[in-house]
Amino acid sequence: MELAQFAERLPAGDLWVFGYGSLMWSPGFRPAEKGVAFLRGYHRALCILSTRYRGTTRRPGLVMGLCAGGSCWGMAFRVPGPQVPRVLHALWKREMLRGVYRPRLVPVRVGSHARVNALAFLADARHSQFVRELDLNRRAQLVAQGIGQRGRCTDYIRNTLEHMYALGVTDPHLERVLETAEAIRSSASSRRAR
Repeated sequence: MELAQFAERLPAGDLWVFGYGSLMWSPGFRPAEKGVAFLRGYHRALCILSTRYRGTTRRPGLVMGLCAGGSCWGMAFRVPGPQVPRVLHALWKREMLRGVYRPRLVPVRVGSHARVNALAFLADARHSQFVRELDLNRRAQLVAQGIGQRGRCTDYIRNTLEHMYALGVTDPHLERVLETAEAIRSSASSRRAR
């Protein structure tokens, strides 16, 4: 979806943005308000091959998307109405370059707010960078090898976990992926040092 097409469907006024991965700790804009947010109907999943920020075309990393089913804790950020066009432009440049996400307004519960509609970037299961079923070791291999414009994929997973812990949320599967990925990287470094 093009930015102009999405923007014309937005109601006037402030915009909430839901972060469930790197947007939690690095939204790229200064919000007027932020708070712990809960989204029902979608879950955080390692399901997107990263060929730019956390990997390359030859050695992709693996990053998160929101997939249907379950629920997800994250952070929500309120963008004041006058700043919405600028923030949307920056988010589109960051999240929509490869078209692997579908932008949607989804109902989230944020702090003391009963419910707000927030922009969330959902994984597009029809996109070539979407990965369906991978076992733990294959996920960990992609995470271990991924290094892109924004650094190592392992750092991305670690930061996500640390920010989830700060919200009081754990994800044992994501922890195992990171632990296995770090073991793979350590093993590869040992072999190169010989």
